[in-house]
Amino acid sequence: MRTLLALARTGLAWSGLACAALAALLASPVARADAPAAPQPTGHWREASLPDYRKHLEDLTALVGLCAKSRDTRNCDPMLVGQDDRIPLGNAPNAERRLVRFGWLRVLLSKAEDKDEAPEKAQEKPGAGKTPEEGNLRPPRPTTSALLKDAQARLAQDIAQADLVQASGAASATPSVAPVHPQEREVMKQVLAGRDFRNLQEPTARDSALERLGNWLNRLFDSAARLQAKSAWVGRAIVWGFILAMCVSLVWTLLQLERRWRVRLAPEGGGPAAQAVSARDWQLWLEDARRAGAAGQWREAIHFAYWASISRLESRRLWPADRARTPREYLALVAPEDPRKAGLAALTGSFERTWYGGRTAGESDYRKAEELAAKLISGNTAVGSGLPGARIPTGGAR
Repeated sequence: MRTLLALARTGLAWSGLACAALAALLASPVARADAPAAPQPTGHWREASLPDYRKHLEDLTALVGLCAKSRDTRNCDPMLVGQDDRIPLGNAPNAERRLVRFGWLRVLLSKAEDKDEAPEKAQEKPGAGKTPEEGNLRPPRPTTSALLKDAQARLAQDIAQADLVQASGAASATPSVAPVHPQEREVMKQVLAGRDFRNLQEPTARDSALERLGNWLNRLFDSAARLQAKSAWVGRAIVWGFILAMCVSLVWTLLQLERRWRVRLAPEGGGPAAQAVSARDWQLWLEDARRAGAAGQWREAIHFAYWASISRLESRRLWPADRARTPREYLALVAPEDPRKAGLAALTGSFERTWYGGRTAGESDYRKAEELAAKLISGNTAVGSGLPGARIPTGGAR
């Protein structure tokens, strides 16, 4: 008895499945002969040539026309749109390709089965005026029938554009003569002859160099910004290192300029300070040097010859009078391009070795120092010329 009940249940189950399959088969629509065949499933694109793309547009135009007439499930199926097309932008073998999507048409066909809604009245925007001229009324929503007509017009435009691309590609394949535009050329000449373009000049080499420098800096900061996105500390180190280098170079340049300007800051009026070297005439320093040399005091003689030179240069306003300077500071006040720099450096070295360094001085050391002092005082800056009988002037205006 149980076996019979189990067999009966199994038969009922199979009968239910068969009925469900038969009902689904009867409910499925029968394909019409005039409807376009359903292509491959959507959601993917295909590689298509320009003729294939144009044929696809013609099929879609026919599909939209049938859907607009019948407005049923069979003719307005979104699956009938097919795949998107990836088409070339010319007839060349390696022409650039562009993906044309038809998702908008699929959405429109999915809504085409519904009937058109009653036309809505223009609604007033909240918080606005009441006059339509001022744009305060919202336009009514277009119906599905109007959207289907717009879709047909859009597909027709796409067909015309495909024909234009194909024709332009064929024309570019044949050699053609460059067109001559004499009228446009004359108009451009008249425009360039106007007042706004009178002072136009070609970029100079300096402008080109500055432009290249600016482009290089822009690329540097762009690369630093990209690097900072990957490694923040590396980008910050590059940026701050560049800023630090610019600040150091600026400070060094300002110090060099200040050192050059300082030698020209001597006051125009008034005599030197009481304790300045130039407060004592350089002739008196020379007399002391000669007396010390006659007495065989070569170290003191070199000392007086050095200060005679300093007094003479200071009286010519090479630097402001100041007794507190050291010999090296006096030497630093002379500009590097000054021809007196080398002579003063040699005399300063001889003076420092004998006076501060404690080195024993002889008559030859004094004669060399006297010759250097003579050239600095007289203005003859040729150091080491070996001119015999170089004399130090004993008088003259300061």
